[in-house]
Amino acid sequence: MAVQQLTGEDLADKVAAGVPDAVEGMADGVLRVKAPKIADVAGFMKSDAGLDFNFLNSISAVDYISHFEVVYHLTSLTKQHTAIVKTRLDGREDLSLPSVYHLWRGADFQEREIWDLMGISFSGHPNMKRIMLWEGFEGHPLRKDYL
Repeated sequence: MAVQQLTGEDLADKVAAGVPDAVEGMADGVLRVKAPKIADVAGFMKSDAGLDFNFLNSISAVDYISHFEVVYHLTSLTKQHTAIVKTRLDGREDLSLPSVYHLWRGADFQEREIWDLMGISFSGHPNMKRIMLWEGFEGHPLRKDYL
């Protein structure tokens, strides 16, 4: 059985239809979604039979000083395709995204690491506490404003 290649445009169209008002665009193979909708988009991408993104490779965060981006790398082991999903958080204070822990248990330590080192919390995470540094440590050392 031949595997049909999933194009970026196909992915963007399918997600936009499945999660209205969530997709901001598709560029350079990266699906950009609105921050409050990230868990809804992830849930759709996992549960849709044509997408079946059943594996979370990684979650990472990037500090661009003017904003943060959180990047999700997803794989469908059955459909043999991958996706990169990014969301943007503006500002420097009280940054939060919905957790995807309820979809992929592998998000547990990754979301905690992003909280610990970058200061982005994940609402709905069952154990949002530091994972590398001790409780009471002030600041988030991978932020570009950390001294």
